[in-house]
Amino acid sequence: MKKHPNYSLLFLIIFIISFSFLFLACLSASLSMQNRGNIYYFLLHQVLFGLLPGVALGLVAYMISLNFLKKWAPALVFVNILALFAVFIPGIGIRAGGATRWLNLGFTSIQPAEFLKITAIIYLSAWIASKLSDSDEKSWKSAGKKSYHNVIYILAPFMVLLGLILIGLILQRDLSTLGIIGATLLALYFSAKTPFWHTITLVALGATAFLIFIRFEQYRVDRFFTFLNPDHDPMGKGLQLKQSMLALGSGGFFGKGLGMSAQKFFLPESMTDSIFAIIGEELGIIGCLIIVISFILLFWMGIKMAKDSKDRFSQILAIGIVFYLTFQALINMSSVVGIFPLAGIPLPLFSYGGSHLVVELIALGLLLNISKNT
Repeated sequence: MKKHPNYSLLFLIIFIISFSFLFLACLSASLSMQNRGNIYYFLLHQVLFGLLPGVALGLVAYMISLNFLKKWAPALVFVNILALFAVFIPGIGIRAGGATRWLNLGFTSIQPAEFLKITAIIYLSAWIASKLSDSDEKSWKSAGKKSYHNVIYILAPFMVLLGLILIGLILQRDLSTLGIIGATLLALYFSAKTPFWHTITLVALGATAFLIFIRFEQYRVDRFFTFLNPDHDPMGKGLQLKQSMLALGSGGFFGKGLGMSAQKFFLPESMTDSIFAIIGEELGIIGCLIIVISFILLFWMGIKMAKDSKDRFSQILAIGIVFYLTFQALINMSSVVGIFPLAGIPLPLFSYGGSHLVVELIALGLLLNISKNT
């Protein structure tokens, strides 16, 4: 019997992508003309270096054998971690905005940290599934409590993986991506019903590390205090948040209409980190609710899929994918509306940028792959 994907999930994915590109086409036209002299520049760039390779790799992710993926998961994350550190090699790495985060491929550039979001999820899902294959969750939980030997084999490899990721991203000064990856991997680890004290230990260590790294970078301290008091420097450090709030407030219930935003010319990162504010201005509360509901549906479908799956690897992988996508969307939208400090992360599937879109389409391809077997 031929297997097919979950059509409801497929329709939701097509709807979100269509909505995002329709909006980006309207938003980017005037900005492309102003900056590049061509109204299609940013849209074509997103299609050529984001959508097309993303769809191609997403189809590969949909068709690939999950057992094959599980087998090669360590190699994937190993190559990705090498690429994470390769950005510091002169002539290969690209420095922009005070940080070195991109690899120069000649015809384009990629951000290895974005790909680490999905390769780390695949690796940890495969690792946890292999650890649970010979014993049930109860025996693992008991072993983790009573045996130092088993704790070493359960907790230590996870901390080594986190440590390598932490070093690479701290050197790149990319605390936001580190937060997304760290929270996702912690959710995966917790979802496997590992001993609860493991999770508490990891949360405590992670929170301590975050506070330390925030303290030693002045711009991170400034972001935190701007979040607490955006009126302190409204034309300087608080400009992005103030302009975001102005854009959202001026949109009202139904918005000004597609392409009618005034704040896109004044709001920093209007096509990337702050795109949700422009959506609120042009499409109003209705447009914002459509996006929020879409991500809630994506999360619900993914969790239901994980629950229905009989394969341990598929269960954990589905949880990791939907948590990563919806958690990143939550942080992005929360920072734009002022209930979370500005994080500098894209809104999945909507923000301009090739690397993150390619990774998100790969993740959705894997989710559709898992749905074939549920």
